[in-house]
Amino acid sequence: MENKVIVTIGRQFGSGGHEIGEKLAKKLGVDFYDKELIKVVAKQSGFCEKVLESYDEKPTNSLLYSIVMDIYPSAMYTGPTIDQQIYQATYDAIRGLADKGSCVIVGRCADYVLRDHPELVSVFVHANMDFRMERVQAEYHLPENKLKDFIIKTDKKRASYANFQSEKRWGMASSYNLCLESSALGIDKSVDLILDYIQYRQK
Repeated sequence: MENKVIVTIGRQFGSGGHEIGEKLAKKLGVDFYDKELIKVVAKQSGFCEKVLESYDEKPTNSLLYSIVMDIYPSAMYTGPTIDQQIYQATYDAIRGLADKGSCVIVGRCADYVLRDHPELVSVFVHANMDFRMERVQAEYHLPENKLKDFIIKTDKKRASYANFQSEKRWGMASSYNLCLESSALGIDKSVDLILDYIQYRQK
């Protein structure tokens, strides 16, 4: 690929955002980061990968911490909380990857972290519940009566994390350059449409 492009992908759980991002990166010939980002953050920050995984796209306790510090400003202050440190480490890693070259990054508020990047293309992938349940069942093998609840709770965690860490609204069309319904398009056609959008933008 001649022109630099940074693609960030937000996604509903089970919508195929990871697969779309992975296939897109291969077609573009660029690096792909989803869980791989944890290894990058660990290497740069010194945090253990297991610790990073436990905080990965989870709602933060920083709000409660801030409220307590406002009420009790003289309380023992030990510096930034661990979730604040992890978010900062993730922020720095994402910025570093974007500065390094073209890439595709899934989740982790990357669209917000890179909101001022001139080569950013931010995408959100959504799908109907039947499509998502089928994909989640294939990967996690959960009882059918647990599937929908698991999907909804996972989405709520992602939304809480994104909405707290950024000024955007997770899943709202105006927060992204492009929104795709993977259940209507299919995975491969979703990839093709993102490629078409990138080519159009770069003309």
